[in-house]
Amino acid sequence: RDMSMKPAIIVSGAQTGVDRAALDVAIMLGIPHGGWVPKGRLAEDGVIADSYDVAETYSARPHVRTRKNVEESDGTLVITRGAPTGGTALTVKYAADLGRKLLCVDIEAVPEKKAARMIRAWLADERIGTLNVAGPRESKSPGIARATRRLLRLALS
Repeated sequence: RDMSMKPAIIVSGAQTGVDRAALDVAIMLGIPHGGWVPKGRLAEDGVIADSYDVAETYSARPHVRTRKNVEESDGTLVITRGAPTGGTALTVKYAADLGRKLLCVDIEAVPEKKAARMIRAWLADERIGTLNVAGPRESKSPGIARATRRLLRLALS
């Protein structure tokens, strides 16, 4: 199998933490990016910068963008520290409810190199073209953005 397979596009809700880190890595690696964000482009650190090519939903409520990103992608990669909670748990629930492909990686439980191999294998095996990436916001899991950037660079390079 082709272990170099990269998604055609990476989408997320552009919240701080995992979401934003995934978009940053897409930009860094020249992979197209996008995704749905709440009306007003709001995230916990203010308005999402125009440098992120994302679209606003009709609602400022985050669950609307969470569902659209799961619904409109081929698979969702959830990166966590420990069990998913809050909006991250909701992402997992939507993926299950909608019958969408899902890979959850707990970066506390899985060493970085092994996690990168798991992600590469899943992307190739499941032929993920549009990859939704989700996980906790930075305030709920300090340092998760940096860890996610490192992991995704390793997995997609």
